[in-house]
Amino acid sequence: MAHESTGAIYAAAGANLAIATAKFVGGFLTGSTAMIAEGVHSVVDTLNQILLLIGLKRSVKPADVRHPFGYGREVYFYAFVVALMIFLGGGLFAIYEGVERMLHPEPDKDAHLFGYTIPGLYVNLAILGFSIAAEGYSWTVAMKQFWAEKGKHSAIHAIRRSKDPSLFTILAEDTAALAGLLIALTGVLLAHVLENPALDGAASIGIGLVLVGMALFLMVETHGLLIGEAADPALVEAINEIVRDEPGVMHVNEVLTQHLGPSDILVNLSLDMADDLTAGAVEATVSRLDKALKASEPDVKRVFIEIQAKPEGARAAAA
Repeated sequence: MAHESTGAIYAAAGANLAIATAKFVGGFLTGSTAMIAEGVHSVVDTLNQILLLIGLKRSVKPADVRHPFGYGREVYFYAFVVALMIFLGGGLFAIYEGVERMLHPEPDKDAHLFGYTIPGLYVNLAILGFSIAAEGYSWTVAMKQFWAEKGKHSAIHAIRRSKDPSLFTILAEDTAALAGLLIALTGVLLAHVLENPALDGAASIGIGLVLVGMALFLMVETHGLLIGEAADPALVEAINEIVRDEPGVMHVNEVLTQHLGPSDILVNLSLDMADDLTAGAVEATVSRLDKALKASEPDVKRVFIEIQAKPEGARAAAA
């Protein structure tokens, strides 16, 4: 359920806020472009977590006259905005800064604090080490929740079938952040060892490419949820079985499902009922099916049943 991911969001927001502060301090003290790009990335991530929390809060608003099916898709909209911000505010900015640094390379400056001179390399390494530890904690929290949700499925399959974008968005952000930190660490070390400041810019470009790739992946996933996705095929099959076992149902013409939110599924059934059933018997059947479907899957919130004749094509195939 959507609220289960709030713990991971709060952990990620707190970690990214602390990391962003540390990175900007290090970047401005030493002039490292990779560090500044990483700082912007952390600020964007913090804003993203705030947006996800807003989306989760708005998604539980009760239905009203203008939105009779509720506001469940709010979280999908905000998740798409988050992916867009990662692409623009994180990825493209990091690539731009990296290109600028490669065109105008300058060695990192030493930091002067309280009358002491600290080599820029040591400042960057200390901040990167702190950032990796904090980001690693956030990633661990998100991974534990994701692992509990995914069950026996592979990670990619679990993301594809998940209808709660807030959790896999946080996990994707944290994974990209850890990858970006390792790239930044490599760039800082190589720039110092090889005495080639342009490598710091190359690291920034690498960070940008990681973020762009992750953003595009999230855009694809959240786009499908935003325009409406069917329930998991296993759930659709379970619905079919429940309906077929109901006396009086001659044929299941169609089962249509759609996620109106991470924990809100709409079910629309088209059934061919026995011709000798009275109107009262049909009403009783519809009522039993409504209760049975909602009892079998708590996420099924609305059930609409149409009584229609079996399509001619299906009749001919049965004959």
